[in-house]
Amino acid sequence: MTMQKLFLTFFGTGLAPKAPGTVGSLAALPVGAAIIYYLGIESLFMLTIAVTIIGIFEVNKYEKLTGDHDQSHIVIDEAVGMWLSLMIAYSTMITLSYPYVEILTLVFSFAAFRLFDIWKPSTIGWIDREWKGGYGVMMDDVLAGVAAGLLTALLLTGVGKLF
Repeated sequence: MTMQKLFLTFFGTGLAPKAPGTVGSLAALPVGAAIIYYLGIESLFMLTIAVTIIGIFEVNKYEKLTGDHDQSHIVIDEAVGMWLSLMIAYSTMITLSYPYVEILTLVFSFAAFRLFDIWKPSTIGWIDREWKGGYGVMMDDVLAGVAAGLLTALLLTGVGKLF
């Protein structure tokens, strides 16, 4: 496996025979959580920006090489979206202090990101349909990650009101 394919498949997780996007998102979740825990949210933010930019260029090169757009085994975009969702949710989580808030943050971040990534409402779907190349592959998941993070923040705050 080439370094490019290793990167685009998020260390091979995109090669899963079923639901590669879900597998890629699930693999990105503990990586993002570990980076936040050990290195800080700022480190994950910088990594997310770098991976997004590199991803745009690498997807363009890969699509030119293969002649195919948005192949299912490319899941680096899912990693970026998952990390964005997690960072936004984490920023809300640290203001809350009810039981299991950390676990709920992980679960809600993942579920909300998969919801927006699969459903692709509004602008997310438009970007997915209309934008070609690396921008289209990466940016719909960037927007899905932001939407998922905001939804998760809302859910965490709502649950906090119950306690």
